[in-house]
Amino acid sequence: ADGEHSWDNRRDHLSRILLRYSPHIVGTQEGREPQLRDLDSLLPQLTLIDSHRDWLSERMYPTLYIDLSKLDVINSGDIWLSETPKVAGSKSFQSSFPRLSTWAHLKFIEDNFEFIVTNTHLDHESETTRCEQIKVLINEIRKERADVLPIVFMGDFNSSPIDRVRKHLVDELSLIDPWISLKKKEQTSYHFFKGDIDNGSRIDWILHDSNFKALEAEFNEETSNDLYPSDHFPLYTKLSLNSAQS
Repeated sequence: ADGEHSWDNRRDHLSRILLRYSPHIVGTQEGREPQLRDLDSLLPQLTLIDSHRDWLSERMYPTLYIDLSKLDVINSGDIWLSETPKVAGSKSFQSSFPRLSTWAHLKFIEDNFEFIVTNTHLDHESETTRCEQIKVLINEIRKERADVLPIVFMGDFNSSPIDRVRKHLVDELSLIDPWISLKKKEQTSYHFFKGDIDNGSRIDWILHDSNFKALEAEFNEETSNDLYPSDHFPLYTKLSLNSAQS
């Protein structure tokens, strides 16, 4: 119901942008099942990872798409960011909507390197709520890192990099923000299909631990017929295995 910005007018532009990067992993937020399956059909190199999920038609999901020619999926799951994280559709902490994270335990086919990737979407109204949600996610994702696997954390955090959510992630999981390590200029990532908004901030992040090194990070700001592919700028990050860890 977004008028000229409805999905039908953006889908081809978004898929062209994503495919140009030849990504190993794509994370999306705030999609319903039919839309996410449609995007899957537009990304032939990638596969929607949902075998763990019983879809709820009224919910919007963060979702992972993986290049299965490069990566094996060992396991995957959803974590609902509530006091009952295994109960689908559950919410706590005065969250406006049920929020969740999806994760996958991946292995590179070429060298058997294993790691965890998680993709999340936090509450859009309250920093206190977001902090409680991220505590749940940190606790649950630790359970999946049985051998303290390397980790990549991505999502729409609805929080500025200087706020408390990122501090929890840095303090608890020792995560690194490539935007900062690469000395990128701060900018707005959510723009309401306008390209810019007043008093905006960078609320979309791809973070990693010290097993990785960031080589590139950028927001794609391209339009097609004056339309943006999303109301957030797509975020691209290129990571390599840190030589000190190899």
